[in-house]
Order: sequence, then C-alpha cells, then structure tokens
Amino acid sequence: MSRNRTYEGGGPSQRQLRVGELIRRALSEVLARGDVHDPDLNRMSITVGEVRTSPDLKIATAYVLPLGGKGQEDVLKLLSRNKAELRRVVASKLALKFAPDLRFQLDETFDRLDDTRRMFEQDAVRRDIED
Repeated sequence: MSRNRTYEGGGPSQRQLRVGELIRRALSEVLARGDVHDPDLNRMSITVGEVRTSPDLKIATAYVLPLGGKGQEDVLKLLSRNKAELRRVVASKLALKFAPDLRFQLDETFDRLDDTRRMFEQDAVRRDIED
C-alpha cells in the first residue's frame, strides 16, 4: 500500500512546526546577539513569539513584538528593511534545502491574553463558571 505523501490535515504538519521552531530559535538568537549590521535594529530588544511556515517551507512568517510593546511599527519597518540579511544569517544557522522568505507581523497573543483575563474577571462570567 502506498503512503499518502500529501498532508491534508486542518493544522500545520509536524515538519512545519519543527522547522518553524528552528527558525524562531535562530532568529531570536540573531536578534539577541546583534548579528545584523543595522545599529537601529541592534538597539531594540525584540521577542519572536512564533514562526509559522507555509506547507512548502518557502515562506516563514515571524510574529514579533518589541520589549515593552513600544515602537511596534518601527520594529516592523526595521525588520523588513533587513529581511535579506536576516534570511542569509538564519539560513546559515539551519540545514535547510531552501532559505525561507521571512515575513514579519506583530504578535497579538499578549493582547488577546489580557482580553481573556478581563473577560474572566467579569461578575457574569465568574458566576457562570462557578455554577
């Protein structure tokens, strides 16, 4: 019986998750160590919360947030401006066949977490949970 080589599940495959985590670690290390030749980018502390890859692993979307949440638009501009160098440095740290194209978006996980906490603090919601 032949194996089905295509992934048709609803979420990312194990390979996408594994490669995304490798890229996240490498990107975090590069940004923390200041391996980029842009002094503006090296001055900022940037958290890489998650990296999601496309099914063919050629596009990697990194969800980033500056420390303290200030200057979010500046961070996206700086990362986009240095995208080629970041791609080269990350690719040199990983053993992938193709270096993925890096894309950057703001990580809104913490905002959603705060909204969830506020929702659970409401009396009506607390009453429903306790019953």
